[in-house]
Amino acid sequence: MAEKSFKYVILGGGVSAGYAAREFAKQGVQPGELAIISKEEVAPYERPALSKAYLFPEGTARLPGFHVCVGSGGERLLPEWYTEKGISLILSTEITKADLSSNTLISAAGDIFKYQTLVIATGSTVLRLTDFGVQGADAKNILYLREIDDADKLVEAIKEKKNGKAVVVGGGYIGLELSAALRINHIDVTMVYPEPWCMPRLFTAGIAAFYEDYYANKGVNIIKGTVAVGFGTNETGEVTDVKLKDGRVLDADIVVVGVGGRPITSLFKGQVEEEKGGIKTDAFFKTSALGVYAVGDVATFPMKLYNDIRRVEHVDHSRKSAEHAVKSIFADEQGKSIDEYDYLPYFYSRAFDLSWQFYGDNVGDTVLFGDNNPTSPTHKFGSYWIKDGKVIGAFLESGTPEENKAIARVARIQPSVDSLDQLATEGLIFASKI
Repeated sequence: MAEKSFKYVILGGGVSAGYAAREFAKQGVQPGELAIISKEEVAPYERPALSKAYLFPEGTARLPGFHVCVGSGGERLLPEWYTEKGISLILSTEITKADLSSNTLISAAGDIFKYQTLVIATGSTVLRLTDFGVQGADAKNILYLREIDDADKLVEAIKEKKNGKAVVVGGGYIGLELSAALRINHIDVTMVYPEPWCMPRLFTAGIAAFYEDYYANKGVNIIKGTVAVGFGTNETGEVTDVKLKDGRVLDADIVVVGVGGRPITSLFKGQVEEEKGGIKTDAFFKTSALGVYAVGDVATFPMKLYNDIRRVEHVDHSRKSAEHAVKSIFADEQGKSIDEYDYLPYFYSRAFDLSWQFYGDNVGDTVLFGDNNPTSPTHKFGSYWIKDGKVIGAFLESGTPEENKAIARVARIQPSVDSLDQLATEGLIFASKI
């Protein structure tokens, strides 16, 4: 069993790992001090590309084009970059045991890695229907999307089942983005989800109605209020149909499942304090274990803006939390202080020719404004969320960069509002005045 020692180890090879590595380099990490340990075969990349341009029939994204940190307009960190900086990129290596008391990580192959400071950036894993014992859920061409290997399988299935039928199970981020990508590839698509409307964790009924109608106009069939309870297969083990709880049976050449994820924290059970499904941290991403930080999807952290603690699954937070943790590590070593993490929640999506952004918190009363006719050539519309007389959240479809900045400002400043009717009438004008 080989043993290697590093001053710093980042465990995980996703978005957070790449942005943390860049910040380590900015802070002056010395050659040989930092290692990234990842079970994936490739250097950190911008994961959102997998549900978008990676699947496009034209203008397709492929590595090395979307390695971090191009997603935020930064330098692209190719594998050679890590070598040049003296950062050990340890790929195809799954850590199966972590002993935080002895600063030790052990891989499936038995290799031992020692560290002084650990950054947990293990991210999330998808929920699989096999986890719930759904009949036939292990059939071929029942696919998920989290890593580049998953995306490659989906690309292969799209080629193999040209002009075929797909059922997308789930009506959230993955469901909406993959349904659009499949339609662009001329696949016949049916979306199935149990909720009364799509994207229910964020969208109001009014927002969702636009997207459901828009998708229907693009040829996506939507079935709400039911779930997949079983799958039929042929003699080669490929999926042939999806059985729904309401009794319907849908033909399917491809099934894509997007029913949520869970943070990968099992290695650290009983060794760190946990809360809300994640590893509890302070405002600098320090955990309860000395010298151990947690960032991205796995961190449950203080949300300063709302005076509570939350866990956020989104690429924007993955990037920013990673950078903040590394700044904090170096500040501690130098006896300096930095500001607490002060995050404004931000979510976005792009599908078909649509592009929306959301900032803030989606609680309280809502007003819808603008042109939300799905057949309109402009379809620019939005929504505000109002709590205790203040606007605390803002959503905008098809905004310009300036308009998106304006709604972000509103969500951060939380201006008072006297009349919901007036706010609905003013719409974007209200944001532009702030």
